[in-house]
Amino acid sequence: MGSSRNKVLLTLLERPLIAWTLLAAEAADPIRWIGLISQPADQPDLQDILKGLAMTKPVVLIPGGATRQESVYNGLQALPADAEQVLIHDGARCLATPELFSRCVDALQTCSGLIAAIPVKDTIKVVDADGFIQDTPDRSQLWAAQTPQGFQVEILKQCHEKGRQLDWEVTDDAALFEKCGLSVRIVAGEETNLKVTTPVDLAIAEWILRQRGY
Repeated sequence: MGSSRNKVLLTLLERPLIAWTLLAAEAADPIRWIGLISQPADQPDLQDILKGLAMTKPVVLIPGGATRQESVYNGLQALPADAEQVLIHDGARCLATPELFSRCVDALQTCSGLIAAIPVKDTIKVVDADGFIQDTPDRSQLWAAQTPQGFQVEILKQCHEKGRQLDWEVTDDAALFEKCGLSVRIVAGEETNLKVTTPVDLAIAEWILRQRGY
């Protein structure tokens, strides 16, 4: 993003990115509790944002780790004792709708792990280190992963403990599930559920929000 601040603190239509994410989670009926995992340096800003939003659902600030995997582990330990299912969402995907969160919660009633995703539209090429194409995968079997990802809490905790014991490093919790031999279901994501990573993404996100009437 080229910013000196955490990108989720950048402004999008007069609100920080993370505020849009939190409001969507707030509006999703099945969500009862929100854990906001962050680095300590960002927590004062996040506390100010939360005061301005006047959330009605509990929001707990949780210290993040050195990696995404460690941060999620910290979040799992902070869950309410009676939590049976959890959604894990990237705060930079600030355009996820309440309907997407609710759809993932509904799907968790019949599976132990899931990930929101959309079919790949482009032709994908597998390229070697010298820049030559090695393969063209069948596009009909390719999906672009998004978040939220959702899991049964106890099973995901067991996977994380196994990952720590065996020193696994994975890019997301679905990959951790897969390494444990568990199935992960695809739930239809949203074309507009983009991850804000560059200034161009920020401009696209603003356009999408304006199309929604903001």
